[in-house]
Amino acid sequence: MKILAQTMKDGAVSLVEAPSPLLAPGFVRVRTLYSAISPGTEGNKIVTGRMSLIGKARAKPEQAKQVLAMVGQLGLKHTIQKVRDKLDGAGPLGYSLAGLVTEVGPEVDHVAPGDLVACAGGGYANHADEVVVPRNLVVRVPEGVGADAASMSTLASIALQGVRLAEPTMGEAAVVIGLGIIGQMACSLLKANGCRVFATDISGAAVARTLELGLADAGGQLGSDAVEAQVGDFTRGRGADLVLICAATASSDPVAMSGRISRQRGRVVVVGAVGMDLPRENYYEKEIRFSVSCSYGPGRYDPTYEEAGLDYPAGFVRWTEGRNLEAVLDLMAAGTFNPLPMVTHRFPFADAPRAYAMIADRSEPFSGVLLEYPDQAPAPRRQVPLTTGARKSDGIGIGFAGCGSFAQTFLLPPFRDDRRTRMETIFTRTGMTAADVGKRNGFAVAVDSPEAVISHAGTDALVIATRHDQHGPLALATLKAGKHVFVEKPLCLTEAELRDIARQVATMDAAGTMPLLQVGFNRRFSQAARALRKHFGRNPGPLTMMYRISAGHIPTSHWTQDPVAGGGRILGEVCHFIDLMQFMCGADPVEVSAMCIRTPNTQVKADDNVVISLRFADGSVGSIGYFAEGAKSMPKEQLEVLGAGRSGVIDNFQSVRLWSGRGSRKVRCSGKGHAEEVTAFLDAIGSGKAPIGWRSQLATTLATLRVLDALARGTTEKVDVDALLREPGAGDA
Repeated sequence: MKILAQTMKDGAVSLVEAPSPLLAPGFVRVRTLYSAISPGTEGNKIVTGRMSLIGKARAKPEQAKQVLAMVGQLGLKHTIQKVRDKLDGAGPLGYSLAGLVTEVGPEVDHVAPGDLVACAGGGYANHADEVVVPRNLVVRVPEGVGADAASMSTLASIALQGVRLAEPTMGEAAVVIGLGIIGQMACSLLKANGCRVFATDISGAAVARTLELGLADAGGQLGSDAVEAQVGDFTRGRGADLVLICAATASSDPVAMSGRISRQRGRVVVVGAVGMDLPRENYYEKEIRFSVSCSYGPGRYDPTYEEAGLDYPAGFVRWTEGRNLEAVLDLMAAGTFNPLPMVTHRFPFADAPRAYAMIADRSEPFSGVLLEYPDQAPAPRRQVPLTTGARKSDGIGIGFAGCGSFAQTFLLPPFRDDRRTRMETIFTRTGMTAADVGKRNGFAVAVDSPEAVISHAGTDALVIATRHDQHGPLALATLKAGKHVFVEKPLCLTEAELRDIARQVATMDAAGTMPLLQVGFNRRFSQAARALRKHFGRNPGPLTMMYRISAGHIPTSHWTQDPVAGGGRILGEVCHFIDLMQFMCGADPVEVSAMCIRTPNTQVKADDNVVISLRFADGSVGSIGYFAEGAKSMPKEQLEVLGAGRSGVIDNFQSVRLWSGRGSRKVRCSGKGHAEEVTAFLDAIGSGKAPIGWRSQLATTLATLRVLDALARGTTEKVDVDALLREPGAGDA
């Protein structure tokens, strides 16, 4: 497919050739006919991208603060890498289109191949000749509505949601501030509601065009001394019943003006991105109702609605994102709302960069801007070559399945920079990230599925860095293909998956055909962990270990908290700490128990604050305190180990304090072992000696699963890998 992408470093816009996006259950594949540019949102991205680094920091101070905070968490080196990846990487543009359904995934029954549909959603309904969109953001287009008009339905839904929050009634006087495409649509929708509409903008030409199209009854140029008086005359001295702010400015002037021109108990709704320093006097004295409209309706930014396809009951949430799309399309079909007269420019998709240059440079007046796609359907792209010319043929062929922010920062650089490797295949769900990241990091080809990475002749080892629910199935498939596996933790999310992997590795190990399996338990490879382990000697005897983790808050809406996609924080992260304890004492866990607390904060899951007790095969005991509710300024991790007349403390992997009969000493350290674990993996491929035994990795994962059992049952749970191997697998009769 061809997809339009922007490079944040310089704001450049270009067409990228990428593999077709993956069709998952609950998703719809669509061939794009038209897509609509959002001049405000997308134009601002280009303008920001063109700024210097200092300019970007000034434009987005909150993101600059996040970068500074990241230095304390990740260290300077990894923070620089993360920022560089963000700036150098290409991001998709667009979120509103119309096209023909070509394929539907399981769990989709409201549209079928051949249907003309409108699609919404940043990251899904991008400017691309082929897209894959979740079912709740795909709506069938009614008869009589063209694809060009339908492609603007997401933009219209943004305006409609603002209108809904304003609650207009027939005959009311409405004022719309800001007359870009969203503002013009808001004027039209208010007129359709029977309102009298006054339109204003800093551009006199925009006001004139809005009046010329009949979208408003009167108007005036914002910033002139007369405009507030004109509103007073328009409202017959009563003040505006409602004001929709559709402008884009850092200034709070539109909010202040809205308070002045509103009537007693009027309504002000912010639809655009404006400053919101609310002047108390007018809003208080007039009891003005002030609200902010969130994009195109309820469901926006909720992954359970947008990605998982869980719709809200209409009896409780009448107008969701999807139903707002339906509503504007119905208005188009009825002839009540027609966005096409608002279109000022149409560009062939191949000329899309020229459209963005016009918007960013403001070289000519514009409002609605459409991209038109070729009539001929694009050929499916199973793979896209990323490099030309001769490539080295020796070394370990590395494939990546998934390559998000974590993988790009911590895993990709050490694999790429090792002289023993050659970067072969890469897959990501959207396709575009695979093409972009793959090209910048020397991969030979980007492919459209993880199976294509596994089956590729050049792939000797697969790095699995997808969402957690794919780890187990992909690890098992790669092992069955006889290829080495580096799977970022966790190994899997269910006991059934673990059992299948355990039986596979046990069978292959017994036959002497076992490829290398390594889970991304990086902490045991860190300088701090190695120094502490050396301090206690080879056979220290039973140890007492206390591990405190101030993990910080992750919203319950984040994918890692989803029980299906992420498995939660215990499976996703606590496995790290169990593994490090195993490394310290040299023995596997044999039983676990756990307790958690419940907080008044409904945004914190109960098992985000948990105390876990473990007993190990050598008699060692360990306690893990994993807490989400501590102070953000507290260092994240501290591990205390005591035994054999010695003690030691790892302080957030920045230093280790070691005590013995001769006193104490402090060792400075850096890093959590990410680069070292990759080196160990590549060493093991050459030597055949695994840095972590497969039984130990199974024990870590089983112990983590047993923590959840212990919490659910309030019991102490056994950790028995042998019993797991004896139980019937999924493939047994």
